[in-house]
Amino acid sequence: MIDIKLLDIIACPICKGKLAFNKETNELICKYDHLAYPIVDGIPALLQTRARRISPDEEIY
Repeated sequence: MIDIKLLDIIACPICKGKLAFNKETNELICKYDHLAYPIVDGIPALLQTRARRISPDEEIY
């Protein structure tokens, strides 16, 4: 789980856009780049190499 207050200050490392939290997958979603960043042990892994590409259908948050 991630502290929701953290979402106000972190951004996508690629486009600097706002990230959304997907509770079901425990990932931070960038809807602009269609990327999902994992949260590992409560710490967001905001590296492009750790992100996975997501489909538009999957972008439910």
